[in-house]
Amino acid sequence: MKGLLIKDYKLILNQKNFFCLMIALSVGMLLFSDDVIFPLGFLIFVISLFTISTISYDDYNNGYAFLFTLPITRKGYVKEKYCFGLLLGSFSWILITLFGLLVSLNRNTLPIDEFMISAILILAMMIAILAMTLPFQLKFGGEKGRIALIGAFGIIAIIGIAINQILTSIFHININLLLENIPTINISVLAGLLILIAFICLWISYKISTKIMEHKEF
Repeated sequence: MKGLLIKDYKLILNQKNFFCLMIALSVGMLLFSDDVIFPLGFLIFVISLFTISTISYDDYNNGYAFLFTLPITRKGYVKEKYCFGLLLGSFSWILITLFGLLVSLNRNTLPIDEFMISAILILAMMIAILAMTLPFQLKFGGEKGRIALIGAFGIIAIIGIAINQILTSIFHININLLLENIPTINISVLAGLLILIAFICLWISYKISTKIMEHKEF
């Protein structure tokens, strides 16, 4: 695990210029924009893609065949990818959240509680992105994995639209009106619930990825 983490860290260093550029861009948006939430979400989304890029590097030129001659297991490899994604995403989230909090306090643009709840929601989103992307990357590799992931998001969107149309036209249920009539839930409770759901999805994703790697041929 430690060796794999060091390997991925070294791979990320090869992209340090892009990494620093994304941080500088996010900080710039925080400094010169009244919106302190978008830069946080933007950086977290971009940083989460770095984990995917390490899988592409491993898969390049049949790299898996060489990698697994080392004393590592397929399950350990999958576990490292999830740990690396969480470590990288959490570090970036803490960094930009602290900076965004300072900017928000200085400008008084957003109450602290609202800012922190928004930051927690973005953290849940980052975890969900990892849960969605890693199995596809491990199954299909670099380019094919991205295409498959886009296709999966497209299918989910189509299913959502179809369900909405069926509920509206056949059962005469207005989703927007239904959501407006739901009793207000404490937003902090909702944020905590979303974090819990995101981690459950991540655990399910990890199990799927482990099965994928166990049956993958190199």
